[in-house]
Amino acid sequence: MTAPRPNSRAEQRRRTEARILDAATQVFFSAGYDRATIRAVASAAGVDAGLVMHYFGSKQELYRRVIDTAPVPEVSGTPAEAAEQILAGLASRLATPATASLALLRSMLTNPEAASAASAGIARYEAEIAQAIPAGDADLRAAMITAITLGITVSRHLIKSDVLATANPDQIIELLRPALHSLTGSTGNSEPGA
Repeated sequence: MTAPRPNSRAEQRRRTEARILDAATQVFFSAGYDRATIRAVASAAGVDAGLVMHYFGSKQELYRRVIDTAPVPEVSGTPAEAAEQILAGLASRLATPATASLALLRSMLTNPEAASAASAGIARYEAEIAQAIPAGDADLRAAMITAITLGITVSRHLIKSDVLATANPDQIIELLRPALHSLTGSTGNSEPGA
């Protein structure tokens, strides 16, 4: 398949769709699902609201496409390396919460449509984790790892659980390390970088 000519209708359509998706990402990340509107997305993209609906059909579909295009953290290598990659990502989120991530988490917790759309992104992340786990129940283990890390993030940044909200991220990671190594099926040394 060849790429569309630079000024062809197909290329213009692709650029417009990408501009709308970029604007939608910014709007959903800053406002969350409930407060985001098609009009706000259209305004940010510099297009008419009807064009947003023409390309995406609904706010839920637009949100799903934003989630689908979001990068999934890479988890690869040995089970021990995968566990350390997951822990490093969590440590980063615990130390400095990304406003965008919190808006998405809040949306998932408060809106069934947002939760449904986000489930595909979570499934992609779980699939990455499962690929690194050499066990017959890798999918279950990956889902448990995701639930644990999401639960800690939500408790620290959204619920603001006293103990988790004030705990040193390094201490949380050290306490969690043996559990994640166990769930990934790591053997041997479970120290950082192992």
